[in-house]
Amino acid sequence: MPVLEIRGLVKRFLGVTAVDGVDLRIERGELVGLIGPNGSGKTTLFNCVTGFLPADAGRVVVRDRDVTGLPPHRIARLGVGRTFQLASVFPRLTVLENLLVFVQQHQEESLLGRLLRTPGVRRHEARARARAREVLEWVGLAGHAGAPAGTLSYGQRKLLAFAGALMPEPELILLDEPAAAVNPTMINEMKERIRALHRRGTTVLLVEHNMDVVMDVCQRVVVLDHGQKIAEGPPEAIRRDARVIEAYFGR
Repeated sequence: MPVLEIRGLVKRFLGVTAVDGVDLRIERGELVGLIGPNGSGKTTLFNCVTGFLPADAGRVVVRDRDVTGLPPHRIARLGVGRTFQLASVFPRLTVLENLLVFVQQHQEESLLGRLLRTPGVRRHEARARARAREVLEWVGLAGHAGAPAGTLSYGQRKLLAFAGALMPEPELILLDEPAAAVNPTMINEMKERIRALHRRGTTVLLVEHNMDVVMDVCQRVVVLDHGQKIAEGPPEAIRRDARVIEAYFGR
């Protein structure tokens, strides 16, 4: 059973088709790269899959459940996590507090329960703090847990965003350019974190402009151009594909 299946997905903006009939199937445990020139529809596809944009046509299916049109928080609760291109943080909150803010969207206790701080709410908060410390240790930010997030470098903010997406222990995670605008040392760290996450059994769909990252870590690569899927296969085959070369360099 695939973790994610996209069937004929279409998204238009003012008559311009950003995603044009894309079909994509991601099996459990895969690490798949999604690449394409600027404006090819990669982030738009992510936004449609995770509920941040409504699709104009097609279906999105997560673990045999049709999630087309569901809001982001409901899709997230089905085990789908994601990061965004920009590593936004709450700069005055500590690194640990940033993760606790993130996890609030997954909290199901009632507003009254939170206000009264019922035993259930206190247990949830204790679990969330323990999970946050575990995730910060895993991404290498444990030493910054008490520091304001605004003091982190941009690469560290990328790791913090990665950590936030891991808080609810997603089965599928969509990473949107995690290596963008970070230094080579941090790129290597990010690659190792992605590999380690995959080894733990998480299914990963990765959008990344850094081709070395994609070719190094991904088992399969899907290529979009002008909103359409033009190629799919192992990294080495994609590197030599004439359609891909034309899309990137033949303009």
